Amino acid sequence: MSVHERRDREREDRERLIVATARELAEQQGWDAVTTRRLAERIEYSQPVLYSHFRGKREIIGAVALQGAAEMAMALRAATSAADGPRARVTALARTYLDFAARNPAVYDALFALDGGLPFAHEDTPQPLKDAFAALLDSLGEVAGEGVHPALFTELFWAALHGLATLTRAGRLPPQDTEARVKLLVDRLAVL
Repeated sequence: MSVHERRDREREDRERLIVATARELAEQQGWDAVTTRRLAERIEYSQPVLYSHFRGKREIIGAVALQGAAEMAMALRAATSAADGPRARVTALARTYLDFAARNPAVYDALFALDGGLPFAHEDTPQPLKDAFAALLDSLGEVAGEGVHPALFTELFWAALHGLATLTRAGRLPPQDTEARVKLLVDRLAVL
């Protein structure tokens, strides 16, 4: 291994450590607790080293969001591939999405509530975000209904899931009724 390859590998390892540490700290104490000073202390590197990887907290949030989008896409694809039939796929997708949001609140915030500097629905949208949307579209497009644009239907269904996730997490919707909400959402929106 050349010196250049070793340095590149070490740099990638440090970036992964920064992102993992930021995510862990945010999940434990919230995003307000994530500062470059605290991250530098936790990873045992100086702040200038941290800034050599990320220009600041915004970029770190963006990196956590991209990692989370990739994880969400994998979870959605795994859940829908194990389901038999369109209704089962859409139901599995909804449950998995809501479960992901509940289990990963800091990641979910990085994706949808905080400014990580990531463009959504543009040509320059990063691939992990496109993959997460595609994981939704793959199952939802088949139940959009005749004459309904699959991407628009996916956006609508996604918005409903996002609303359910956000309102449940905020304590505005009782979590014990989540399954009934999923069933109603699938029954009313998905044309099967």
